[in-house]
Parts: sequence; structure tokens; C-alpha cells
Amino acid sequence: MLKLCGFAASNYYNKVKLALLEKGVPFEEELAWIGETDPAASPIGKVPYALTDDGPLSESTILLEYIEAKYPQHPLLPADAYAAARVRELVRYIELHLELVARNLYPEAFFGGKVSEGLKEKLRPQLEKHIAGFGQLAKFSPFVAGDAFTLADCAAAVHLPLVASATKIVYGQDMLAGLPVKDYLKRIGERPAVQQVNADRKTNTEQMLARMKAKG
Repeated sequence: MLKLCGFAASNYYNKVKLALLEKGVPFEEELAWIGETDPAASPIGKVPYALTDDGPLSESTILLEYIEAKYPQHPLLPADAYAAARVRELVRYIELHLELVARNLYPEAFFGGKVSEGLKEKLRPQLEKHIAGFGQLAKFSPFVAGDAFTLADCAAAVHLPLVASATKIVYGQDMLAGLPVKDYLKRIGERPAVQQVNADRKTNTEQMLARMKAKG
């Protein structure tokens, strides 16, 4: 049985977990905090990684591709090559152009740190440009890539709330508010798999913060 390793406070861990739940793939979870990962399975200590019947794998997008190929039931990619490419395009935009840029704000938004004014000023126009580009690609009809739940929704469900929250806290403005993200997240939040991921994330986040506090 596939074993998903990492911790549920991680949005990238939850992206893979959501795909497994939506596809109905049996799996186990193994808690692995940063600094406590298996170097044979995750050479640079990132999460998530997986222990599969075929061997270890790391990097969340690679895990999604493996899961789609290995477990074709309940597909999360369209059969059409172009439609599948558009789903992958959305995943890349959400992660590379939105989440990884907004991640620079997380220390101040979520962890009591401080981000320099210079960095904030640099990131804001970058986020504005990238969000506008994402808005040209996303459909929200009712799912982010169209009429079916796909891998793009696995990414959107876990990353977009962080982008919205971080920008609202740091800039005083939810920079995703110009897109129908709020209604979208409410809609997919009714899915049992999304509810489970969110509940587990909340519990594990509390554990993570307590762990950070104990370490001082």
C-alpha cells in the first residue's frame, strides 16, 4: 500500500492527499516533520514524499503524475491531451506564479515574523500580474479547469486559501478577491475529501505550532 509521508499542515502534502482521497486510492499516512524525513526517499529533506510498491518518490507534482498513471480509476486528468495539458498549466500557474511568490509573505502572515517593506513592495506588482494571468486561465465553471474536478482543483483547494489570507494580512487586501475564488472554495469545501483534508490540516497545524513553541 502506498504510504504518504510528511505532515498535514503542508499544503503540498495536502495536494497529494486530496488526490488520493478523491481517487479512492488506499494509502497510509506517516508523520515526517522537516528535519525528520527519510533521506533515501527525500534526498533534500522536503515533504511530501511517498513510499510505493515500486520504490520511493519525492516532489508533489511527480507524486500526482505517478498516482494518475498507477491508479487510473476516477481520473483527475482529462483523456484529451490538450485538455490534460491545460490542467497541468493551471497547476503550474497556481504553484509557481501564485503560491511560491506569496510564500515570501508567510513569515509575517502566519508565524509572527516580519517581511521587509522593500520585499513587500517588490512582491505586490508581481502578484497582481500573476493573479491576472491566472484569472485568464481559470474557469471556475464550477471547477477551476471546467466542469470536472481535476488535479488543478487539488492544487487550488490547498494553495488559494493561503494566497488569499497572506495578502489580506500583509497588504490589507485579499488580492484574489477580484476572482470568484471565495465562492469556488466554499463550493468545493462541501466535498467530503476536502473537508477531511481541511480538518486534518487544522489539527496538524496546531501540533506544528506547539512543536515550534516548545523548541523556542
